[in-house]
Amino acid sequence: LRQSTGMVASILEMAGPDWPVPDFSTLSRRQKTLAVQISGRRASGPLNLLVDSTGIKFLGDGEWLARKHGTHRRRQYRKVHLAMDTATGDIRAVEFTSSRHGDSPVLPDLLDQIPPDEQIGTVTGDGAFDTRRCHTAILERGGTAVIPIRRNGRLWEEDCSAAPARNDILRATRHLGRANWKHWSGYHVRSRIEARMRCLKSFGERIPSRDPDRQTAEVHIRIALMNRFNALGTADIERVT
Repeated sequence: LRQSTGMVASILEMAGPDWPVPDFSTLSRRQKTLAVQISGRRASGPLNLLVDSTGIKFLGDGEWLARKHGTHRRRQYRKVHLAMDTATGDIRAVEFTSSRHGDSPVLPDLLDQIPPDEQIGTVTGDGAFDTRRCHTAILERGGTAVIPIRRNGRLWEEDCSAAPARNDILRATRHLGRANWKHWSGYHVRSRIEARMRCLKSFGERIPSRDPDRQTAEVHIRIALMNRFNALGTADIERVT
């Protein structure tokens, strides 16, 4: 925040207006109640989502210091859960939780952030989302789950609405093989959200804030900036044979 205050003061000095710049402590207090609007573009057709999560550190020694001298205090992490639109590359939903939360309990909350009038086509995630809660939440939104079955997965009893579709995935995996099913279903497109996680951490490998509300605001600011940069233009990649 000190760096931001200095940069804004420098820009205003060059631009000319005699505007006061809030002190970094004032920014810190306001950050706790800051409501960040994350804008996302709508593409034509159903919405195809990629979901994943990553940990981001907010307390503890840095990587170099830990390797050089060992850790002096326990590192603490938070988890950022994201849902990305494959058509536009924008982050459409975000949840910020403690490191104790798993991926599957958060998926319904991510889907609730999508407007009800927007149709969901597919939801692609890793094996951590292979639960009744996740398959049911996807089905209730009218979407199709593209989630690989866990290694020890078995057929579910068809006592819930999501069981038949999930069992079809398991039968297709057994018939085609795990690698062929991933290629056939388009599961490997999930690597795009893993790249988006690296973009999130390009703003910094850790969160300076300690208060959970300030941490949430900081993560939302990062997501809003990522969507803004993405809206300005992205590179077109063509395969060269």
